[in-house]
Amino acid sequence: MIEYDGTPFNGWQFQSEGQPSVQAAIERALARLEPGVPRIAAAGRTDAGVHATGQVAHCDLVKDWDAFRLMEALNWHLKPEPVAVVACARVSEDFHARFSAMERRYLFRLVMRRAPVTHDRGRVWQVGHGLDVAAMREGAGHLVGLHDFTTFRSVHCQSKSPVKTLDEIRIEEVAYPNGREVVFRLRARSFLHNQVRSIVGTLERVGAGGWTPGDVKAALEAKDRRACGPVCPPQGLYLTGVRYPDDPFRG
Repeated sequence: MIEYDGTPFNGWQFQSEGQPSVQAAIERALARLEPGVPRIAAAGRTDAGVHATGQVAHCDLVKDWDAFRLMEALNWHLKPEPVAVVACARVSEDFHARFSAMERRYLFRLVMRRAPVTHDRGRVWQVGHGLDVAAMREGAGHLVGLHDFTTFRSVHCQSKSPVKTLDEIRIEEVAYPNGREVVFRLRARSFLHNQVRSIVGTLERVGAGGWTPGDVKAALEAKDRRACGPVCPPQGLYLTGVRYPDDPFRG
């Protein structure tokens, strides 16, 4: 299990142009332990600026590593990158971090405050106006379930189908120093490219009064990317967990 601050990276995915990526950082650390290790595979290919507290990746190693010692060695060689392996586990030959996953969980943090954030800079999306959280919840309700999410996916999305089941969107308002924070929690087996950011950006418009909750339903039914609201920035988004049939980190 891996956590990282996505700010200095151009996403998870290895970049052939040599741009920094989380995958490349981890593969460099692995190469210090086992030269020639093949590409690693992750549960979710997070975009530039997106963070993770529960990313999962797998790799095939030659040496019979003790899980704890492997974690310690990787973290030593990952310094000073803002990436940490927080747990390692041995898995079966047929395990795949991406294709074996049954559920992915994302969290998005939105802060309502006039003064600029300092400690959370690059880790939240900040707006200077209030939001109607009840209206946002009503709008989100139209998106839960099995739908064609063409409206809420990037034109560059490589998924074969726009039809996905969104199991949950939970929206909570919590205290924040001299402001308020809105936390979005989304859960599904898989997500389309930019789906979460498209949804959050659209719901923010509902909260701000520019859209009605019914407009979200109309946008979904349009099945047209042009009907989507603004796509929110990446810095408030976190991949927080991945569920498998047999949790490799249990115990």
